Amino acid sequence: MPNTKQAIKRMRITAKRTARNRQVKSMVKTAIRRFTDTLAQENFDEAAVNLRQAAKTLDKAVSKGVVHKNAAARKKSRLAKRLNKALAQQAAAE
Repeated sequence: MPNTKQAIKRMRITAKRTARNRQVKSMVKTAIRRFTDTLAQENFDEAAVNLRQAAKTLDKAVSKGVVHKNAAARKKSRLAKRLNKALAQQAAAE
């Protein structure tokens, strides 16, 4: 247990930031899961919409300092690559 007023204040601030970071990370994971689910169902139009939403959510997380910008760029790139691969496989099957 903290002994000084400043340490008590830092605990409050840390708890507040941790809660915010947890919420933002959860939003990012949800957006990515929605994209993954629609891609698995081979609903490519909706998957493209969900990809844009996931990218937007990742960018917001970067602006809040929850996710590093390079990590977000890497995630967005991998998601886009998965969509493009699925679209290419669909085009080859037709």
